[in-house]
Amino acid sequence: MRPLSCVGTVTRVTDADEFQWLEDVEGSDALEWVRERNERAEASLFTSAEFEWLRTSTLAVLEADDRIAYPTRHRDVVHNFWTDADHRRGLLRRTSWDDYRGGDPAWETILDVDALGADEGESWVFHGASVRRPDRRRALIDLSPGGSDASVTREFDLVENRFVPEEEGGFVRPLAKGGLTWIDDDTVYVTSDFGAGSLTRSGYPRTVRRWRRGTPIEASEIVFEGEESDVAVGVSVSTLPGFEHHVFERAPDFFTSRTAVLRDGETVELAVPDDAEVRVHERWIFVVPRSDLEDDGAVHPAGSLLVSDLDGFLDERSSLSALFVPSATASLVDFTCTRNLVVLDVLDDVRNVLSVATPPSSVDGDWMVEPLTGLPDVWSLSVSAVDADARDDIWLIANDFLTPEQLYVTSLTDDGPPELLRQAPPRFDAAEMAIEQHFAPSADGTRIPYFVVGTREALASTDGSQPTLLSGYGGFEVPRVAAYSPVVGRSWLVEGGVYVLANIRGGGEYGPAWHRAGRRDQRPRVYEDFEAVARALIERGITSPARLGITGGSNGGLLVGNMYLRTPELFGAVVCQVPLLDMQRYHLLLAGASWMAEYGDPDDPSDWSYLQGYSPYHLADALRGTDIDLPPILLTTSTRDDRVHPGHARKMAAKLEREDRDVTYWENIEGGHGGAADAAQQATMQALIFTFLRDRLMKG
Repeated sequence: MRPLSCVGTVTRVTDADEFQWLEDVEGSDALEWVRERNERAEASLFTSAEFEWLRTSTLAVLEADDRIAYPTRHRDVVHNFWTDADHRRGLLRRTSWDDYRGGDPAWETILDVDALGADEGESWVFHGASVRRPDRRRALIDLSPGGSDASVTREFDLVENRFVPEEEGGFVRPLAKGGLTWIDDDTVYVTSDFGAGSLTRSGYPRTVRRWRRGTPIEASEIVFEGEESDVAVGVSVSTLPGFEHHVFERAPDFFTSRTAVLRDGETVELAVPDDAEVRVHERWIFVVPRSDLEDDGAVHPAGSLLVSDLDGFLDERSSLSALFVPSATASLVDFTCTRNLVVLDVLDDVRNVLSVATPPSSVDGDWMVEPLTGLPDVWSLSVSAVDADARDDIWLIANDFLTPEQLYVTSLTDDGPPELLRQAPPRFDAAEMAIEQHFAPSADGTRIPYFVVGTREALASTDGSQPTLLSGYGGFEVPRVAAYSPVVGRSWLVEGGVYVLANIRGGGEYGPAWHRAGRRDQRPRVYEDFEAVARALIERGITSPARLGITGGSNGGLLVGNMYLRTPELFGAVVCQVPLLDMQRYHLLLAGASWMAEYGDPDDPSDWSYLQGYSPYHLADALRGTDIDLPPILLTTSTRDDRVHPGHARKMAAKLEREDRDVTYWENIEGGHGGAADAAQQATMQALIFTFLRDRLMKG
């Protein structure tokens, strides 16, 4: 039997798609098809004692009372959004900073989302709150039906604990993709669906409008707009006293933007390259170019962090200076502005390293950058400002594959070590486990890092017997880092499984060049990287193809969908979640047009000439009339996913069924792009996945 890679690729655009009717998201025929597949999957996997144990175990950790209640500080008050067994959709609640810091806070409920949904007959999912500054009396709360990206925004009174109705002048934005942004007590910016011509081709808002209290939303005036061909527009408002910047942005594609600031009542576009990320804070402008940037005779490498005085930059007087320059192993992941300082978050061979940049006393002086010391000894650290308008304090979250999350607070102006506020308890016994990092040479010789996690005995294995789960993403400049997962720990590692994370190209582990190396026609490099890691695991004797499973979601679903057809001989099971799979029609489905900068335009013959080479839905046509061995595959998606269309997974499952392949399909009716709307749904989905994997890889 031949592997599919020997069959070749499809060399023509398919004239007719016999399963296109499955793109009708809530069509009666399509939903009947979904129900039939769900019943099959549930009859096969949901009925076992193992499934129920996995579901119960997962739900127990997702709803554990001793989880960290992550804080948002508003002066001397702390807000927290909390879910548990009695509040599956969650509580927005508050306590005092002193009580929170003391460790045993008394919480006051602000909003009960479960009760709201019951009262209104809607499956609301909380999508965040933006508190008005400086008084902190009102908030703009986003709620999504079933977890979709589309949401409503409602103004909420934090003193009276109630929504402010429209008849009292409250801001209420109808269901759409978009949001509201505070300008002042009685004015907001609104991005939303205003009817014909107001959305981009990708389905996101095309205009930013100013909306005054007491007037109809339809009367809000356009203050900034993009083109229909853009991905989206957006706006942010700095509330730092004396530096109330209004920043507008339009994105021609996923990786470019054109940024303007409001100056003397007019929007002024910033003279930076389109492929640069721009932020404004206090008197400074920060620029992170995705390609080399020449400024005032100096060439700054892609991925540098550059800074200049904003007023001087607008007047074309100030040049950019570098706060960070990437190296062969180190790239900037993010930076966080506090009141007076900037924290640089750098990945050095996929391990976080933090430093602090101090601005000069005058705009003509030099910044000083120093390492942030006294940090926890873990692989992964994330940083956020406690209150960037008022403090130089930061939250730190520390964890890795075997270290549960720890929450610290620290002042950047004090010499003391970070203060440990909360520490989540271990959710599985990791005493005999270890984390290893290795590097595999890809097909072109590029060094690909990957993490291996498991018992020391399993990691020392050379007989190929260890059940191993390999995960990856490889897209959109997103890095995958070492993160604690109670679900993977309890469902896989403690049962003797090995977990592997591949840091493949297309992601953000090594900056813009690492991402560019896996974009568009270069995407096959991503798949070669993943295959290189799989082969390294097999060659080292940790596992064997029959014991090696792979999992990926969204763009990662496209990754594993390609692995399933490119090199099926390497894998024993495939889990493909909320995936892209039809690369001929992806740009016509929901938000798909926004990703053409990542993949290409299927309507352009030159782009389709390479896209068809990694379109699993079309590659699967080569299966017809063959006896090619393929591993069992589980496809999952969500009816309410309004980002990646469920039609991708539906159509792929239908095509594989036609060829009588071992395919299991399950679609959650709710959940959005995350696949689940609450902890109970998440537990069910994870139990399904690990029941499937354990059955295919751990038994026999």
